[in-house]
Amino acid sequence: MTGKGIRISGLRKRYGSGDTAVDALKMVNMHVAPGEVVGLIGPSGSGKSTLLKCLGAVIEPTAGQMMLGDDVIYHDGWKVKDLRALRRDHIGFVFQAPYLIPFLDVTDNVALLPMLAGKPNAEARQQAIELLKALDVEHRAKAMPSQLSGGEQQRVAIARGLVNRPPVILADEPTAPLDSERALAVIRILNDMAQRFETAVIVVTHDEKIIPTFKRIYHIRDGVTYEEEGQGRSFE
Repeated sequence: MTGKGIRISGLRKRYGSGDTAVDALKMVNMHVAPGEVVGLIGPSGSGKSTLLKCLGAVIEPTAGQMMLGDDVIYHDGWKVKDLRALRRDHIGFVFQAPYLIPFLDVTDNVALLPMLAGKPNAEARQQAIELLKALDVEHRAKAMPSQLSGGEQQRVAIARGLVNRPPVILADEPTAPLDSERALAVIRILNDMAQRFETAVIVVTHDEKIIPTFKRIYHIRDGVTYEEEGQGRSFE
C-alpha cells in the first residue's frame, strides 16, 4: 500500500433501516497528514466510537470515502480484499482498556504483532523492549499482565499499538488512566513516532491535560465533524 496519511470524505454510518434507523455518522470529513497528531473530541453518543470502528475497518460505513495514503480503502464499499491484513499491517490501535493477552508476558504481548507479520522473534522482542523503555515499563518486561497495575497495563498496550510502526494510529482515550506526567509522556511518544515514521495519529480524548497539545482538533457532534485550530502548546 503506497503513501501514508488518512483522508475521509462524506463518511456516513446508518444502523438499522426504516423507522428504527439511526444515523450514527451523518457527514464526516477529516484529513490527517503524515507526521500529524490530531485530537477528536465529542460528547457521549456523538459518533466517536463508530467513527474509530469505521476508520479501523472493524465495521463497514454506509457511504462516503476513506483513503489511506494514495489508496482508496473504502468508497461506497470496501476496496481492500483482506481487511485483517489492513488492520494488522497499516493501522495501530490503542484502546482505553488494555486488552492484554493474559498468558503472555509483557514483552511477548508487545512483540506478538511483528512476529505475526514475519519479523524474527529476537528482533521483534528487541523492538518491544525499546518501546517499553520509552514508556517507563521496561522493568516489567517479564511480568504477566495480572501482575501489573492499571497504568502499567495501559502503557504496555500503547507499546503494542506502536510496535508495527503503522502509517495510521487510532487511539481511544489512551491517557485516561494515567497521571499528568505519564499522560504527557504518551503524547510525546505519539508525536515523536508520528514525525519519525510519518504516521498519521488520531486521538479520541476527554483528557484536559493533553487537549492543549494538539495543533488541530476535530469536534464531532450528532455525527457531524467540525475542525478547529488547536493551541499546539508544548507538552515538555
